[in-house]
Amino acid sequence: MTADGGTGRPAADRGEKGGIRTALAGLTTRGRSFLAAGIAAAICAYVLGQADLLRVGLLLAALPLVCAGVLYRTRYRVAGSRRLSPARVPAGSEARVHLRVDNVSRLPTGLLMLQDRVPYVLGPRPRFVLDRVEAGGRREVSYRVRSDLRGRYPLGPLQLRLSDPFGMCELTRSFSSYDTLTVIPRVEALPPVRLTGEATGYGDGRQRSLALAGEDDVIPRGYRYGDDLRRVHWRSTARYGELMVRREEQPQRSRCTVLLDTRGLAYRGAGPDAAFEWAVSGCASVLTHMLQRGFSVRLLTDTGSSVPGEGADGFAGASQETADAAGLMMDTLAVIDHSDGAGLSRAYDVLRGGNEGLLVAFFGDLDEQQAAVAARMRRRSGAAIAFVLDSDVWLREPTDVSRPMNRTEERLRLLREAGWTALGVPRGVTLAELWHQADQERTSLAAAGGAGGTGEAQ
Repeated sequence: MTADGGTGRPAADRGEKGGIRTALAGLTTRGRSFLAAGIAAAICAYVLGQADLLRVGLLLAALPLVCAGVLYRTRYRVAGSRRLSPARVPAGSEARVHLRVDNVSRLPTGLLMLQDRVPYVLGPRPRFVLDRVEAGGRREVSYRVRSDLRGRYPLGPLQLRLSDPFGMCELTRSFSSYDTLTVIPRVEALPPVRLTGEATGYGDGRQRSLALAGEDDVIPRGYRYGDDLRRVHWRSTARYGELMVRREEQPQRSRCTVLLDTRGLAYRGAGPDAAFEWAVSGCASVLTHMLQRGFSVRLLTDTGSSVPGEGADGFAGASQETADAAGLMMDTLAVIDHSDGAGLSRAYDVLRGGNEGLLVAFFGDLDEQQAAVAARMRRRSGAAIAFVLDSDVWLREPTDVSRPMNRTEERLRLLREAGWTALGVPRGVTLAELWHQADQERTSLAAAGGAGGTGEAQ
């Protein structure tokens, strides 16, 4: 049996290597029983001198061998393909895998068993029985996969199993190609809020900047019909001998950095309900939310690394590439794991290099030293929100709503004194609730301290 097209030629059929051995290895229990019975009958006939028993033994032994030989020499040309819908799915949601088999030969096939290999976390291995496929015909089947654990899971190779009418032999042919299903973190819709100290990407509170820094550095351009005469740059006009005007002010996109603490020692517990998974899901939700609101968004981890392909200002939102940017970030978060780092100093070194705009951080357990490092990160941001997940609090039963431990409260107090809007994350709370609570706390602090203008961060 050969194949071409979507998944290539079956690997076991290449080069005709080990043909007899492969055929014999495909004998079923029934075929092996017939072969053994035939050999035993032939030996008994030889010892006892029974010619009729010898003929029976030869017939029993020959039948599975003939079936295996005929089945192995059957030359079907079968093309197979696989399609994922969708190829990127949130954890806990289902994706459908569509399989297609085309008979590209001039002969109809026999009974085929179609089997696809999937990781155990996606569910049981799917098997389908395909009746006779006519010449030039096709068969399409589908199955569903679901995983509560994010990650990248290979699907394949696709396998076809061919059997003879007597059930004496079964041969399996594996195609060569794989597909990958990406299970991304759950993304939670966040409510529109107004966060003090940060403007929207293109709202009323947006920042603006000239082409260069100051009056002497402005690069003028030639006058165009309809330009405001108040923007005429007289110094350049005198220099070039023609009317020159200052360039239009350019909107400066607001920036947001999302920091994810991935230190292994900062989290305890495993599984889809663990604190680290909540932090990854929250990070994905904030990234998606800010991208949709037109922010330039950057993902940063405690190791100082970010998403491959990010620009200096991160990925720009409210543009044609927003979906691609979100996809790259989700792919990164789908496979992100605990780091071996012990501190947040590398992330701090990256953040202190410039004004990061809005800073949203998801921290695990913080000791006194790392809480001090996190507090210093606030200096280079316009506004800072921290969600702190304490393992002792997180591992409690969902019905236990007791107050966080004093150590956690001390860390939150230190962050708030540094200017953070710091919130503890108990088990069972949603990010949308905390997001709204953070807005309320910043609003009350701004009102109490007489803070200046506010901007929308939706």
